[in-house]
Amino acid sequence: MKVHHHIRAFEQVLESYDGKLPLHRHLVVYFKQNKQMGSSDRRWASRYIYSYFRLGKALIALNKLVRLAIADFLCNDHPSLIVTEFLPELGENMALPLKEKIELIIHKYPTFKLDEVFPFKASLSEGVDRQAHLESLFVQPDLFIRVRETHLPSLKKMFLANSIAVEELGETTLALPNGTKLEQIITDARLYQVQDYSSQRTGVYFKPNRYDYWWDCCAASGGKSLLLHDIEPHIELLVSDVRETSLGNLQERFQLAGIKKYHKKVLDLLQDNDQVLHHYEFDGILLDAPCSGSGTWGRTPEMLYFFEEYKIANYVKLQRAIAGNVLKYLKPGKPLVYMTCSVFKEENEEVVNYLVENFGLKLEAMELIIGYANKADNMFVARLIKQ
Repeated sequence: MKVHHHIRAFEQVLESYDGKLPLHRHLVVYFKQNKQMGSSDRRWASRYIYSYFRLGKALIALNKLVRLAIADFLCNDHPSLIVTEFLPELGENMALPLKEKIELIIHKYPTFKLDEVFPFKASLSEGVDRQAHLESLFVQPDLFIRVRETHLPSLKKMFLANSIAVEELGETTLALPNGTKLEQIITDARLYQVQDYSSQRTGVYFKPNRYDYWWDCCAASGGKSLLLHDIEPHIELLVSDVRETSLGNLQERFQLAGIKKYHKKVLDLLQDNDQVLHHYEFDGILLDAPCSGSGTWGRTPEMLYFFEEYKIANYVKLQRAIAGNVLKYLKPGKPLVYMTCSVFKEENEEVVNYLVENFGLKLEAMELIIGYANKADNMFVARLIKQ
C-alpha cells in the first residue's frame, strides 16, 4: 500500500536526522544521497518530518506514527494518507480552523496539552501572547522579500501572472507562500532581498546619518547590513563574523547589490580584538546576537524539538560578553542596536537591563516585534545610547 511507502520514507528520514544541521540542509543532503526517491516521495517525506517536529514533545509517549498523524492533521489543510490511516474519523476535518482541530485532538486524546509543544519554563518577553504563540508553531511562516518601492508594483504583477498568491505589506515588502521559487519568476536577483518581515521592521531602530561609520559585528550573511545600507547608502561599513563562510556569502550578496564601500573582518568577539580594532570608533553598532532562535521555531520546528532549556543561560553569557567587548569601540552619544530572534525574556529585556546597569547605557526604545500575526518570525530589538 502507498501509505506504507510513505511511512518507510518518513521513518528513514527521521532516523537519519540528529538535529545538528538545519533540517532543510539535511534534507538536501539526504535526497542527494537517496536519488531513488522520486519528487512525490521527497515532497511527502518533507511534509511529514516538518509536521512531526511541530508537535514538540506533546504526547511523546504515543506511537510515533500516531503522533505524526496528529501533527499532520494540525499542520495541514489537505488530507494525507497518514491521517487517513491513523485518524480516519478526523480526515474530513482537515480544513477546519486550527483552534477547532486542537479541540478535536484534545477530545480524542485528553492527555494532549498545548503547553507541551513548547514546554520551556523560561519567561516570555513582554507582549507575547502565549496561546497565539503556541498556535503559531503549527503554521509555516511565509516567504518575505524586501524590494525597492519603485519595483514593488512590477514584481507583484509578475507573481500574480504566475498564479502565485502575493500580499503587499508596506511600501517595500511582499509576502509569498513558503517555498515559492523566486529564481524561476524574477530573473534579475538584484531586484529583491529575501528577509523576514520582522527582521525588516528592525530597521526602524537603526537611524543612521549620512557619512556615519557603522559596524555590523555579528553580520552573518549580511541581511541587516543590506537593510542598513538601503536606509542610508552614504555610510561607511565594517562587517564582521566569526565564520569566514558567512562573510563569503555576505560578499556575494553585497556584490549583487552593488555595494563596494565596506570592510570585512573575521573576528571572534569573545576575544580581545584591540590589535585589530584599537583605532576604530563607530557612529553605530548593530549586534544581532547569537541566541536560542526561539522566535523562529515556526520556521525551523526541528529546533523546537531538539532544544534544551539550559542553553538559554549559555546564550545569555555570550550576549553579555559580546556586547561588553564591542561597546568600547562605540562613540559616546551613539547607538548600540541589540537584536535577537528570541522570545525569551532572559535573552531580551534582561540582557538590556544588564547593559544599562553595567555599562552606563541609556535605553531609548525596545520592542518584541510580534511576527505570528503576519506569519513571520518574532524579533526583539533595543536601541541603547552610550553615555
